[in-house]
Amino acid sequence: MLQNPHLTPNLPHLLVFRPFPVFPGTSTGFSGKSGTNFFINMAPTSSETLILIDRKPNGVAWITINRPKSLNSLTRPMFVDLARAFKSLDSDDLVKVIVITGSGRAFCSGVDLSAAEGVFKGDVKDVENDPVIQMERCRKPIIGAINGFAVTAGFEISLACDILVASTDAKFVDTHTRFGIFPSWGLSQKLSRIIGPNRAREVSLSCMGVNAVKAEKWGLVNHVVSGTELLKKAEEVAEAIIKNDEGMVLKYKAVLNAGLNLSLGDALALEKERAYKYYEGMSKEQFQKMQKFISDRRSKPASKM
Repeated sequence: MLQNPHLTPNLPHLLVFRPFPVFPGTSTGFSGKSGTNFFINMAPTSSETLILIDRKPNGVAWITINRPKSLNSLTRPMFVDLARAFKSLDSDDLVKVIVITGSGRAFCSGVDLSAAEGVFKGDVKDVENDPVIQMERCRKPIIGAINGFAVTAGFEISLACDILVASTDAKFVDTHTRFGIFPSWGLSQKLSRIIGPNRAREVSLSCMGVNAVKAEKWGLVNHVVSGTELLKKAEEVAEAIIKNDEGMVLKYKAVLNAGLNLSLGDALALEKERAYKYYEGMSKEQFQKMQKFISDRRSKPASKM
């Protein structure tokens, strides 16, 4: 049973992606709290719904990875559907913010290793079906609500989010070196830019787990809350974003993320260039609308974030 109060399967706005034919004998493996490796074997049946999308009336869309008995490990059909989900939500004008989480006691325990060859070989450059690339292309803000383990591919999906909210039992683990898997969803490059190269080397080369408290201290996550408050906090952040000018939210995310790939000088020049185009393209009526929006906002109470 789903442990996500935001999922309402009987409502018409719930979009369900069903998997392709599944791989038999699936398994995933990673290091537990004791440091030993453990594996969970659970082949999904054709009746299972593994990627859920719930479009809420307030403009928040929830994506839930729904394979809890195997700690939400990903088969290829699942991450193809995940990529499609982000493309679908990005093109939906009613969706303002996307939240991704996992059902049960894990966010995502990584790729299903029993189907590793089918997942990795020849598919690394499959851009259209790559969920991380589709997340990076997504114009809408993406909030990760990280519950429990975020392992390897789950870690990489976390890093593709714009904002992270973690439960107190969240744990980030990179097991690429343990299982001989070469990273292809950005973990080898993104993590060092967030927590620093020395910390990133230790995390990835030793497969050291990073708990929620440490992740917040290192700047990896924005907020740490109890498990019962996780989804509430993620929605609170989403609603705070939705209250702002939608067009500017999209433009601000775009310029901020684009600038991360540039030197500071080039990033500042990019900001100037986009600001010039933005203001040059505005009509007198749009300036008046901006002034009215600012005036209206001043009369409203500030966000409690």
